[in-house]
Amino acid sequence: MLSEKILPFVQTLANKSAKVIEPYFANPEVEIELKADESPVTQADRTAEKVMRDHITKHYPKHGIIGEEFGEENPDAEFVWVLDPIDGTKSFATGCPLFGTLIALLHEGQPIAGAINQPLLKQFCYGDNRKTLLNGRPVQMRYTPHLKDAVLLTTDLGNIYRYQRGYPFEKLLESTALFRTWGDCYGYLLLATGWADIMIDPVMNPWDYMALMPVIRGSGGVITTWEGNDPLGGQSIVAASKYIHGRTIEILNEREESP
Repeated sequence: MLSEKILPFVQTLANKSAKVIEPYFANPEVEIELKADESPVTQADRTAEKVMRDHITKHYPKHGIIGEEFGEENPDAEFVWVLDPIDGTKSFATGCPLFGTLIALLHEGQPIAGAINQPLLKQFCYGDNRKTLLNGRPVQMRYTPHLKDAVLLTTDLGNIYRYQRGYPFEKLLESTALFRTWGDCYGYLLLATGWADIMIDPVMNPWDYMALMPVIRGSGGVITTWEGNDPLGGQSIVAASKYIHGRTIEILNEREESP
């Protein structure tokens, strides 16, 4: 697959999923089900993923697909698509627009392209590890050299205490200028386009973070696990400006002093 073909194809997948998703948003008749892990799912999630899978299979039948709703298909292929039709289903299902569609393309296991598409706001954010575009316009993380000036985001405050340690997070919180739960993939879009500086998620699945890696890296940011390691194979994410990522990781991994 030639690199120049990736962007228009990802844009087509985003457009097809958006057409499915838009009519379901803030629709009181939409039924919300709970999956085995008790995470919510709607018909919009399932239909949007199916539409994207069908389009990929039609045009690239040898490619693999990993999707949140329908699992793996040929996951050891040279090229593999990773799909999360609605990242932020809890927000979507309660009429909150802080959600989006995540699309990633892996080559030999490494993310080479990723997109965050917010269908309601018509924001298509695409990265290839070298550059990031918002609706075709180059964007990058803003210059914020000091934590005291940083905007810190997370998806679910409760998950930080469930899956990580509260003390270092509270120290990070005290060290930054503003904290908000503008979460799920939309928080990463805000980082990549220069509106926030740190986004942390204490627990993640591959379909949650694969698309984020090329977007954050292409915008000049750094993305790792909570411990500062390669996100691949990890279960958490810390994304931040390159000027403050290191200090963010240091704080999140500090040990509470004994009294």
